[in-house]
Amino acid sequence: MTTRREFLKKMGASAAGLALMPSDGFAHMLTSKEWAAVRGDKVKVACIGIGNQGAYDIEQFEKTGMVEVVALCDVDLDGKQCEKVLTSHPGVRRFRDFRELFDKAGNDFEAVLAAVPDHMHFPIAMLALSQGKHVYVEKPLCRTFQEAELLMANARRHPELATQVGNQGHSEANYFQFKAWQQAGIIKDVTAVTAHMNNWRRWHPYDSNMLKMPGGDETLPTGIDWNTWLGACGWRDYSEKYHQGNWRSWYEFGMGALGDWGAHILDTVHEFLRLGLPYEVSMKYSKGHNDFFYPYSSTILFRFAARKGMPPCDITWYDGIDNLPPLPEGYGTSEYNPNIPATNQGETPKMELNPGKIIYSKTLTFKGGSHGSTLEIIPREKAEAMKSKLPEVPASPSNHYENFLLACMGREKTRSPFEVNGVLSQVFCLGVIAQRLNAQLLFDTKTKRFTNNDFANALLTGLPPRRGWEEFYKL
Repeated sequence: MTTRREFLKKMGASAAGLALMPSDGFAHMLTSKEWAAVRGDKVKVACIGIGNQGAYDIEQFEKTGMVEVVALCDVDLDGKQCEKVLTSHPGVRRFRDFRELFDKAGNDFEAVLAAVPDHMHFPIAMLALSQGKHVYVEKPLCRTFQEAELLMANARRHPELATQVGNQGHSEANYFQFKAWQQAGIIKDVTAVTAHMNNWRRWHPYDSNMLKMPGGDETLPTGIDWNTWLGACGWRDYSEKYHQGNWRSWYEFGMGALGDWGAHILDTVHEFLRLGLPYEVSMKYSKGHNDFFYPYSSTILFRFAARKGMPPCDITWYDGIDNLPPLPEGYGTSEYNPNIPATNQGETPKMELNPGKIIYSKTLTFKGGSHGSTLEIIPREKAEAMKSKLPEVPASPSNHYENFLLACMGREKTRSPFEVNGVLSQVFCLGVIAQRLNAQLLFDTKTKRFTNNDFANALLTGLPPRRGWEEFYKL
């Protein structure tokens, strides 16, 4: 990282005064790392969830040179997945309960990283905002439609605080390409989108004929704070089938493949096409449907009404290794994105069809991958004919982690704040309700209620929180 001394020497004496007290115009000439070096600022961050994805996020934050990790929190501090971060941060205060972290170390940090199971995103983010902390939370933002409503409302009450959801591709090439192509009229009149995630499932296959949730294991791992892990969910004895990445498959704790990958595949489509909420969400196919965990494979149709100057648009979501979507003529091969972060489940093997999307407009068809992968016009002959009309796409001024930290400093605005990503998260919540009920659901986007299914309306809120956790819904 460029030090203050090196930077001043490079710029010369005449620029030294400007470097120490830069104007807005001059500040934007610097890279994010140079800006941090000149100001000498580092955002003090408390990290909640430090294994697996949390460890990756911490590493990426620290690569920016703009962060100081001042506290670590994990319900399973003795777990092997926490060893890397604990070893690399000796002397940093440690906690198992995030509530204790805020009580005892709240004055020591300005921002929070939350990389925990989906069901714990909401209470941590709500508490952080209520205590004046910037917050970066992994995707999906939350687990129920109501939780997204409350988080967006809380974020609006605190416009001085930076919020960011961890769909990293929203600060990469696809974000800036989609925006530039739309502004140039290349992407317009989109009528349908196919989104697909057909990789192997990142959780263990369970018996879809089960009649109850798994019972508890004989022993609880040493040191794990299982009570805090459960959060607002009803009590269940510890089971390894819920811990680590396994929680993602259960309706009670996770958001399945849709919540896990939808934010990486549909983020730019949803934001730049201003889709908002769908008026219909329907299950078109389900394999292994049951009351407890997500289907082995599913196809979900989301229907969005016409918006200002834009036609109605249908999004069809496909997941499951045996549930491939139809491909248009001239699709070509499916490229694998090597920049997708690794997980504790091991490397994702290359598939016949890698995660991505196909965008159909009235005149053009585009194919794209996941995360920051850029779009291509298909077939190739059409792409060649359009080459001279394509606008120059600006480079990203900051990656997703830098963008959040610079927003904490007041230098940028986050690209995936709660008020943007929250609505996308609500789309996923509606999709999950359709998966759970295996039904066609009609949704009134003004009243934000289903018009044909009272059970679905109950799931917008979900089960009442466990005693002691209801306070987070009142912050």
